[in-house]
Amino acid sequence: MKHGKNYRNSKEALVHDKEYSLEDALILVEGFNKAKFDETVDVAVRLNVNPRHADQNVRGTVVLPNGTGRDVRVLVITRGPKEQEATDAGADMVGADEYLPKIKDGWTDVDVIIATPDMMGELGRLGRILGPRGLMPNPKVGTVTMDVAKAVKEAKAGRVEYRVDKSGIVHCPVGKRSFTKEALGENIQSLFKELVRVKPSTIKGPYVKSLFLSATMTPAIRVDSASLS
Repeated sequence: MKHGKNYRNSKEALVHDKEYSLEDALILVEGFNKAKFDETVDVAVRLNVNPRHADQNVRGTVVLPNGTGRDVRVLVITRGPKEQEATDAGADMVGADEYLPKIKDGWTDVDVIIATPDMMGELGRLGRILGPRGLMPNPKVGTVTMDVAKAVKEAKAGRVEYRVDKSGIVHCPVGKRSFTKEALGENIQSLFKELVRVKPSTIKGPYVKSLFLSATMTPAIRVDSASLS
């Protein structure tokens, strides 16, 4: 893949194979040439896990203290009194009879779907549509719950889902380039602490193999995970 001039210039500022402290990595990201849009800042963490083993399939959610910088559109699938609870909590869309047929027809113009447990029978039939887009509610990540108000507020406040891929890597957005270094640092620390918290008990040896920080249009910077401890 051929990269543009800005990317190449930014990469020249990096020392090959060097592990930077989190603080130095954030300074580098801040100094890279900026795109014409507010780029997303991402973290990629390679873990010493085998996702094919159920007990090592690291997955969950974390609320980033400074949010993600995105306007998250939340749909709550429910009926009855929980509809008003979801609306009062700030959900963008609420209901079942209106939205289930739309989803069946292929509509997925939403960022997060939250559902009460009684709705999962109907939502389960839509797995082929919602699953590939990462929108299927799941109790493991707090999107199937009776406490819809809490779930909506967390989603709006910056709750992100993390999940290890088949290569053992967790990719997660941690904010925007317009954020201050301090805000990005706090978000990254929160994600890292959560990943350490859910470390499978069966893991032997080093848990975090590598950690990289990048923005949408920048090269990746290798970060010394010890600087996050």
